[in-house]
Amino acid sequence: MPDPLTDVIQLLRPRAVFSKEISGAGRWAVRYAEFGQPGFCAVIEGRCRLAVEGEAAVVLEEGDFVLLPATPAFTMSGFEPATVLNIDPKTAPPPAGEIRYGRQHGPADVRQFGGWFSFGSPDAALFVSLLPRMIHIRGVPRLAQLVHLVGEEATGENIGRDLILERFAEILLIEALRAAPAREAQPGLLRGLADPRIAAALRGMHGDIERAWTIPELASEAAMSRSAFFDRFLRLVGLRPMEYLLAWRMAVAKNLLRDGKMALDEVAMRVGYGSASTFSTAFSRHVGLPPGRFMRRSNMQSEAASTP
Repeated sequence: MPDPLTDVIQLLRPRAVFSKEISGAGRWAVRYAEFGQPGFCAVIEGRCRLAVEGEAAVVLEEGDFVLLPATPAFTMSGFEPATVLNIDPKTAPPPAGEIRYGRQHGPADVRQFGGWFSFGSPDAALFVSLLPRMIHIRGVPRLAQLVHLVGEEATGENIGRDLILERFAEILLIEALRAAPAREAQPGLLRGLADPRIAAALRGMHGDIERAWTIPELASEAAMSRSAFFDRFLRLVGLRPMEYLLAWRMAVAKNLLRDGKMALDEVAMRVGYGSASTFSTAFSRHVGLPPGRFMRRSNMQSEAASTP
């Protein structure tokens, strides 16, 4: 059965970059500026307070896991009044070893593993916007275990480290998103997949991207009338059905073009267009440049990135 969530995560190409152990004791508070990259943490022991900009503050306890798909500004602190330490993660150098806030000696009030990773896809912003801003999960020990494994691998220099971290990042995202309380999330992909009728239409789009889908056909997949399906899809996913389908087709097309292993007409067919010219027109309108130029620019960027 097609799995839209896995499709999106594989296209995003998450790459684990940095992981660290963080502890706090006594009076402490730290505010991180908006980062934009996905951030995560798992509380190993103790408790602390987390206030994410735009979200209600929460108390994190042992066993809790938090994922911030785009990491807005947030404050983490103990429970006593404290002067806030401001940090900009975009400019702060990665620390060596454990990070300790507040009292530097004696037992910690809270210990956690936290870190961040990046998305390799330039289409990340669109699909991240379809995920909850903050995912707070309790009672899933395997997420904390995964964060531990990421931390151990990230701090080592073993053979195959980067590949293992990429796989860990994918697994971490899938585990977190499928454990998230999707019905309580804002409109987005999780809300859509939590609804059996809309999930059926999403699986149809992802499972047969070459098909010339229409609203009546998608509504039939969902066993709904056209108007009821359209309204429900927009309310739960936050995009109109054909808007989502176009975004997914173009994201897949860009991935195929960057790979450079298919002719233009084959790429067009793979994403549901009857001819290369029709696809080129749609691609140019959506992306802002024709497929050939996009492919050449992507190749130039890849070569520049690989040049020492």
